[in-house]
Amino acid sequence: MGSYLSGLQLAGRRVVVVGGGRVNERRLPLLLAAGAKITVIAPEVTSGINRMALRGELVWVRREYRAGDLAGAWYVLVATHDRTANQAVSREAESQHTFCVRADAAGEATAWTPATAEVDGVLVGVLAGGHPRRAAALRDLLVETLRRIGRLAA
Repeated sequence: MGSYLSGLQLAGRRVVVVGGGRVNERRLPLLLAAGAKITVIAPEVTSGINRMALRGELVWVRREYRAGDLAGAWYVLVATHDRTANQAVSREAESQHTFCVRADAAGEATAWTPATAEVDGVLVGVLAGGHPRRAAALRDLLVETLRRIGRLAA
């Protein structure tokens, strides 16, 4: 399956995150840095997500996903332990032409989250065909190489 790597401009745009576990917690800081208006839908969340909600960085809706929750979303991340719920989120996103990342089934997603890092103001992103550990290893190698080279030319 071919992918098209793209830089999403999410500032001020609604992003829905379904699931309050560690996978989604890791993805939230970059979404916040991008200026996304984030809603997390989950009956429970990690302490890190809870702190983000308490600081007003995102909105936490304390319940299970319901049909209609994705209305107006530009981008969706779903990572729950319930495959049926993940499929329902994915179907709703597809029906409204919203890209959806699925942590449980990358092959059924319409988007993948690249392994990213910033070096000298340059964002590096690596996709490895749905293999996140391989993408992370390649990202780390690129970052190490770029840092060894020194300051990147403008």
